[in-house]
Amino acid sequence: MAADRMTVLTTMMDQGVIPVFYHPDAAVCKDVIQACANGGAKCVEFTNRGDFAAHVFYEVAYHFSKADPSVIMGVGSVVDAPTAGIYIANGARFVVGPLINADVAKVCNRRKIPYSPGCGSATEISYAEELGCEIVKVFPGSSVGGPEFVKSVLAPTPWTRIMPTGGVECTEESLTKWFKAGVVCVGMGSNLVTKELLAAKDYAGIEKKVRETIALIRRIRGK
Repeated sequence: MAADRMTVLTTMMDQGVIPVFYHPDAAVCKDVIQACANGGAKCVEFTNRGDFAAHVFYEVAYHFSKADPSVIMGVGSVVDAPTAGIYIANGARFVVGPLINADVAKVCNRRKIPYSPGCGSATEISYAEELGCEIVKVFPGSSVGGPEFVKSVLAPTPWTRIMPTGGVECTEESLTKWFKAGVVCVGMGSNLVTKELLAAKDYAGIEKKVRETIALIRRIRGK
């Protein structure tokens, strides 16, 4: 059975880091996503980039629905409702975007799919929450003000759940700043699944890096 909305949201917050990844080769995607899952990151964001990305996503999502149903495939870089609908039909269990689109929120809400739109101000975050978004993406994280921005937003709206993407590194210094500021999870792309590990097809190395990052986040949270 596919993960429901509440399970997805809880898993995102529990694992603390959402690997953000895209590759045009479905076989590579399967290996990388399985490595992330083995390392403890069951929720993975597949970015909607490149020609026929939705076809690659379908092949990968269908594979995991049989091979490892515990994997929760989400899609990122979604800016319009038709694209969201395509990916949801192809198995996406959460949707992430670089901006807010009310029509995307409607499609996701109708199917009980979590939607994390990209926001860069308190007003945008508030609007996203009005649209029913539980976890709001702050993007690009470092450019809109970094951890200090998060602190400033949470002071008047402590109920807000923020996931920064962009400018988050695997280091203890970077993660400590973000989590102590109050984020519930972070998105990480090439800082987590590095070009070097990918080029070497070092899937064991990716698994190790994900596991270490999740362990570090738990230590920072005091778990």
